[in-house]
Amino acid sequence: MRINVPKIDFPKHIRKVIFVGTYLPRKCGIATFTYDLFHAMSEESRYCDSGVIAINDEKEEYAYPEDVVFEINQNDIQSYRAASDYINLSAMDIVCLQHEFSIFGGLAGNNINQLLGNIENPIVTTLHTVTTNPERVRRESLLNVANLSTALVVMSNQAKEIAIRVYGISENKIYVIPHGIPDVPFVDSSFYKEKFNVEGRFVMLTFGLLNPNKGIEVVLNALPEVVEKYPKVAYLILGSTHPKVKYEQGEEYRLSLQRLVKKLKLEKHVFFHNRFVEIQELCEFIGACDIYITPYLKKEQIVSGSLAYAFGMGKAIVSTPYLYAQEMLQDGRGKLFDFGDTRALSNSIIELIENDALRERMRKKTYELSRNMIWKEVAKQYCSVFERVLGKYTISGKRKILQKNL
Repeated sequence: MRINVPKIDFPKHIRKVIFVGTYLPRKCGIATFTYDLFHAMSEESRYCDSGVIAINDEKEEYAYPEDVVFEINQNDIQSYRAASDYINLSAMDIVCLQHEFSIFGGLAGNNINQLLGNIENPIVTTLHTVTTNPERVRRESLLNVANLSTALVVMSNQAKEIAIRVYGISENKIYVIPHGIPDVPFVDSSFYKEKFNVEGRFVMLTFGLLNPNKGIEVVLNALPEVVEKYPKVAYLILGSTHPKVKYEQGEEYRLSLQRLVKKLKLEKHVFFHNRFVEIQELCEFIGACDIYITPYLKKEQIVSGSLAYAFGMGKAIVSTPYLYAQEMLQDGRGKLFDFGDTRALSNSIIELIENDALRERMRKKTYELSRNMIWKEVAKQYCSVFERVLGKYTISGKRKILQKNL
């Protein structure tokens, strides 16, 4: 489903923007982000003549839409160099890169520098991972990307602070733009429940590509205490297994969760939806839930698209205190429980089941605050960064070409 957004009047001097990242139909959070950002900024703009360079892995070929004008094999250095030639010859105004270590080949994803180091255009890079205690090779890789980029975008104030404090990146180079969300109405959860056979039940949801870092077993271990008191509780787990996890481990994590459900006698309360859903159905799933849960196990996580979506739909949210959740759910916009603390989680769920007024206050706070996160507004903020970058950018000769034997 394509999100309909109003026309955005980009400055006439910004005509060509090339987006670089993974792209749908590849099943990847970055792919979804790139797709949504591309369409918010380009499809509805009369001034922007844009395209996408898609990053491929070697496991699968993808039937890309016509948005994709060039493809890079993540492990093929020559394809990065060919892509830089394409960009330079296409007279692009701006290159917009989505950076995540795992989607580029080489040590800590440093193959991407073969593209960035040979581009003559200004580069605006969105950093999807910024950690407080990086391994040396990751720190060096990210610093290389930062140095080759004209500007950086992060999605939270904490990410900006870490980029400055840990990596020594200039504050003037970093812009904070929130993770985009679809613009949907504020609706009661009962509107969608019948579609998922949970009508009349109190529904909780976790969604996203399934992997062991999701911490779903924490929720399962917290449920028996909740179910004993409120037998109509239902917990939906939405998402296919992450392709990389499936390639390396098969469905072992999902099977372990299913075994735990059986052991805890939760078969009538836990429902797996093993598929990657498009945005319209995803919004219906989120719309059907009364509580959204992100039980992630790693504090370092600096952004979560799934949390942003639930936030933007005005959901009561319960989460572990990873960095992004801490920032988004402060001031009473959600409830935090410590990593692995099943008792605290069950208590939080029970409190929200019993306190309708508290749940509604959370919902209104998140929905009202998220209006600057809808894709239309995010596109305007990216456009503003592009304007500033082009205003400051002057070409004083080509960038230094990276060594061909790297």
